[in-house]
Amino acid sequence: MRTTLILAIILIGIGIAAFAYQGISYTTREKVVDIGPIEMTADKTRTIPLPPIVGGIALAGGIALLVFGRKKD
Repeated sequence: MRTTLILAIILIGIGIAAFAYQGISYTTREKVVDIGPIEMTADKTRTIPLPPIVGGIALAGGIALLVFGRKKD
């Protein structure tokens, strides 16, 4: 019972975070110019989009685990 409760809470947290952030951003550094001793770099920010359906599925799965995961005594 404890593992399903913990998993449900984690899934609900992931679902809420997916709705809030809508994607994962990261920064890469790339060389723009490399002429002898002169080097120029540029920071580029890239985003991996996270569709809202992923957040919805995680949230629904977490709620389903909370509701149906309880053992009947």
